[in-house]
Formats: sequence, C-alpha cells, structure tokens
Amino acid sequence: MNKATSTANKSASAAQTGDVSDKEIVIGKAKIKITHPGKIYFPEDNVTKGMVADYYQQMSACILPYLKNRPESLRRNPNGIHDSGFFHKDAGEDAPSFVKTKELYSESADREIDYIICNNAATLAYLNNLGCIELNPWHSTTKNLDKPDYLLIDIDPSEKNTFEQVLETANTFKQLLDKAGAVSFCKTSGATGLHIYVPLGAKYMYEQVKDFAHFCCSKVSEILPAFTTLERSLSKRGNEHIYLDYLQNRRGQTIAAPYSLRPKVGATVSAPLQWKEVKKGLHPGDFTIHNMLARVHQSGDFFEGVLGKGIDIDQCLSNLA
Repeated sequence: MNKATSTANKSASAAQTGDVSDKEIVIGKAKIKITHPGKIYFPEDNVTKGMVADYYQQMSACILPYLKNRPESLRRNPNGIHDSGFFHKDAGEDAPSFVKTKELYSESADREIDYIICNNAATLAYLNNLGCIELNPWHSTTKNLDKPDYLLIDIDPSEKNTFEQVLETANTFKQLLDKAGAVSFCKTSGATGLHIYVPLGAKYMYEQVKDFAHFCCSKVSEILPAFTTLERSLSKRGNEHIYLDYLQNRRGQTIAAPYSLRPKVGATVSAPLQWKEVKKGLHPGDFTIHNMLARVHQSGDFFEGVLGKGIDIDQCLSNLA
C-alpha cells in the first residue's frame, strides 16, 4: 500500500467514525489549523477535507514550483464539490503572517486586490482550510506580470465530443509544435479536456503569446475542421465541437495548476503526462487523489521543463511558413 492510499484510508476511517475534531499542521514555525477535517468533500468517493489537506502536503514539493510568486485566484468549495462555491481574491486581514500577498489592480473589479501568493507548504495548508480544493495560479509571476512563463492551449470538448477526439486534437498540436521546433507538454485538465503548455521563459508580452496561440489553434482547426473550432460562444459552436481556447493567454487568466485536485466526482487531478501516454486508452479519471503521489514517486515530474528555457516564437513561425 502506498503512502497516499494509507493516508486516504486513515482519513476515510476518521470520517466514518465521526471524528471531526480540528487538526493542526505544524510546518517550521507555522501552525495551521484544519477545521472539520472529517467533513466529506467528495461524497461519491468518501474523500474528506482532511484528506485534501494531506494530499497537498504530500505533493507540496511537486506543486509549489508551479505556484511560486504567482497571484492566486482562489476558488473555494467549503461545503464540498456539490456546492457551487465562490471565487475569492482578496487575502483579507485574517491572513497569517506566513502568507505572502501582492496588491494588484483588477480591471474587472475596478479596484486594487490583495492577491495571495502561495510560496510555501504552510500557505498551501491555509488555502486548503479555506476550502480550496483546486489551485488556480496566474501564468506570470509577480516578477514579470506582463510576460507569462508559458503559452497555454485549453482543449475543451463539448457534450458530444469523445475523449478520443480530444486525444487526436492534442497529438495534432504536438505534430504542429514539433514542426515549429517548439517543445511542448501535456496534462489532463482533471475534467474532460487536456491542456498543452509551451515554455516561454517570460520573454514575450501576453498579446504576442495570444497571437501565436491563435495561429496554432487556427492551423489545428484547419486540419480537424469536423470537430474543432475557435468559436468561443457555446450557442454558436454547438455541442459537437472541441473549443481550442487560445484566450487563456491573457494577463490575469488562470487554470488548474499541475497536480491540482479538481472539484469533480472521482477526486481527479490535473495530471502531467508523457506524450507517449496521450493515446487511445487514456482517461482523465485514471489520475486521482489516491494514486498521484505513487505515480510521481515512481516516474518523477514530467512537467518541470515548462518552467525552463523558452521557445523563439519568430523562429517557430519561420519554421511553419
């Protein structure tokens, strides 16, 4: 039995016996209280709040590099996955001293917002106690807010698309990016889609990145016109087309981080993949709170190159001309 499964079983047992007393996580000098750890967050899977907090602590070394210095748009589900939850941006006066924050102007809110920055395991536990099941960081850091560290394409299927079509779409992107000379990485969304990342090294403004992502999405849609589209409107694209979302490449946009849990039935994780895994037989439900720790221990982090040396967009465009 791996450590993740053992911890999960212990937490599930506590929930079944009615153990809802608060628990304390001690990390260095920080003490973080996890209230009501026996509260069921995933009813179909018998996963509790305490198990969610345990998962993030066990995975913190893998997750934190993708959160470091990035403003967080917090989605809170304090009553579990079947509660619609709410988004929370301001850190507020109650945030403990170990929680780093960054005040930024929000155009949508038309005011300054004090964003939480999750740079350590203590902050991770604090966010879990707030009811954050998933983690949604910006694509850029506070050191260079206008220049993202990676390009992101969200392959977002509609109701009638099959996952085989999602896989074909991802592999078509891979072929295009290979031809361009651009290294790329893939992960599950933790729901029904896939995410493709291309490292940029914070060399380009968001507008330049969005334009290149739009170019790539247009090329893929030309290859797969029967079931892909760049049409954002649900009513216009219908329920038979995969949306190739290039608009993720804008300042302030967020998406589930690598290794983040998702508030979905199955307690699924947004799991980094090797490209050789992106083939028929793969299913997003294969990666969950119960097996992700063992997978990383066995195979390592497939995604670390995302934060490495960036591509040369002009050279990529020249290679595709």
